[in-house]
Amino acid sequence: MTSPENAAAPSSFVHESVLLDGAVDALLVDPAGAYLDGTFGRGGHSRLILSRLAPEGRLLAIDRDPQALAEAASIDDARFGIERGEFARLGEIADAHDLHGRLSGILLDVGVSSPQLDDPERGFSFMRDGPLDMRMDPDHGESAADWLARAKAEDIAWVFKTHGEERFAKRLARAIVERRQERPFTRTGDLAEVIKTAHPAWEKGKHPATRAFQALRIHVNGELDQLDAALDAALEALAPGGHLVVISFHSLEDRRVKRFIREHVRGDTHLPRGMPIRDDQLNRRLEAVGKARRASAAEVEANPRARSAVMRVARKLK
Repeated sequence: MTSPENAAAPSSFVHESVLLDGAVDALLVDPAGAYLDGTFGRGGHSRLILSRLAPEGRLLAIDRDPQALAEAASIDDARFGIERGEFARLGEIADAHDLHGRLSGILLDVGVSSPQLDDPERGFSFMRDGPLDMRMDPDHGESAADWLARAKAEDIAWVFKTHGEERFAKRLARAIVERRQERPFTRTGDLAEVIKTAHPAWEKGKHPATRAFQALRIHVNGELDQLDAALDAALEALAPGGHLVVISFHSLEDRRVKRFIREHVRGDTHLPRGMPIRDDQLNRRLEAVGKARRASAAEVEANPRARSAVMRVARKLK
């Protein structure tokens, strides 16, 4: 398994893994099995998985953030390895480690991590001024600043509306395009101020740039496409009986996860109405395990970012 040779030093920003025990409880169907943590982050879930694995168990992790890989380098355990990459590639990564179709469980903790939000140099947050970057992998892809410098107003509005559910997407996009003619956006604080000034209806208790920043982050990192690809890949990479555990943090993600599980629980629904067919011919590939779960009041009090978390679990049938 690869090592993060060129990763930056571990971050000092603290990350509290959401639904930590619940996720690992749902994931571990066999302590001697092989597991994949598709979103290592700062390793909270991975470390707990390792603490519960049998000596012959195995854990493969994935992350595209070099700071996450640097954190993973501190884990000295022969059962553990990590690959740098997008979790949408989990199928090919599992195949490279001879684990495709053999995984007892896959965990996806979707979205941005607390250290990414809290570090102003990463450019994810409007709360602290920093470079307008937003890339989870700062070595690849186009930064938020570069995209905003070239995007058409209608494209910016589409991103704000689609990925941020922002009511005033067109108005904010026009304000951004007008201002960039004077000088380009390079700092998060500058962009947040322009959005704040242009926004006509502030939501109580929410910064007016919240939805626009979320939308930009999702677009820059291709998060929803990544999630769709990861779910498809996970279904193929799991062994029969293996568990898929997904933690999401906003409705755009959760709707996709819920729809994916529901479709594979129902099986083939495109057959002609009234056609006699046996249950085993429906090609059902998943069964839901319990209901959607949210963080407890105690966890939300300790970590307010857990408030929006939703965990869904499914078992692969075949």
